[in-house]
Amino acid sequence: MWSTSQLADLAGTTLRTIRHYHDVGLLAEPDRRPNGYKSYGVPHLVRVLRIKRLTDLGLSLTQIADLGDGDEHPGEALRQLDAEVAATIERLQRVRAELALILHQETPTELPPDIAATIADADLSPQDRSFTVVLAQLLAPDTLIRYAETLKGYSRDPAVVEFDTLPEDADEQTRQNLAERMRAMPYMDEMRAAFPDPNGLYSNAPRGVEHAKQTIIKVMLELYNKAQLDVLVRMNG
Repeated sequence: MWSTSQLADLAGTTLRTIRHYHDVGLLAEPDRRPNGYKSYGVPHLVRVLRIKRLTDLGLSLTQIADLGDGDEHPGEALRQLDAEVAATIERLQRVRAELALILHQETPTELPPDIAATIADADLSPQDRSFTVVLAQLLAPDTLIRYAETLKGYSRDPAVVEFDTLPEDADEQTRQNLAERMRAMPYMDEMRAAFPDPNGLYSNAPRGVEHAKQTIIKVMLELYNKAQLDVLVRMNG
């Protein structure tokens, strides 16, 4: 009745698609006319339209092949597809909510939106911000929230500004004085109140305390020079 090109035109698809359906076994080969050309009938058109409709809904060709020819209403497959679509919509809605928060508050994208919003006004150095980003990957969510709360409204003390520019060859006295000044900062009181035990920051880390500690050590060795690291040791000693 119809040639391959006519079938494709009626179904709103392409010759290549019809041939692909044949190749993967989704569409039976039609009879041929005396001249050797294929002759498609109504069942072929219905089959192509069904395949096209199911793929438009989101089923893969493999899933359609598994359904066979007889299942005109593949309820189970469609229910499963509906659940997948619902999960996708939920994920996309969460993404949109995060995007709205990021765009509204102009928060950094490398941090969870709630954490980024909490520390939005904190005057962190690039090193401290990078440190916080890594912590966000290591700490338990409730611990991370407590940590972020200590940074809320954080402004860099003159001692911190000096620390940020401390040269690697800073002398012993300079390091000791700076450590004492940093230890006395109000921010340190907040940190000690939030985490009386220094190890409490990592106590419930999802991948374990040792993993969190070892990662933080590597990060600090990269972010801070030897003099800065020495000051941090003295400050927390």
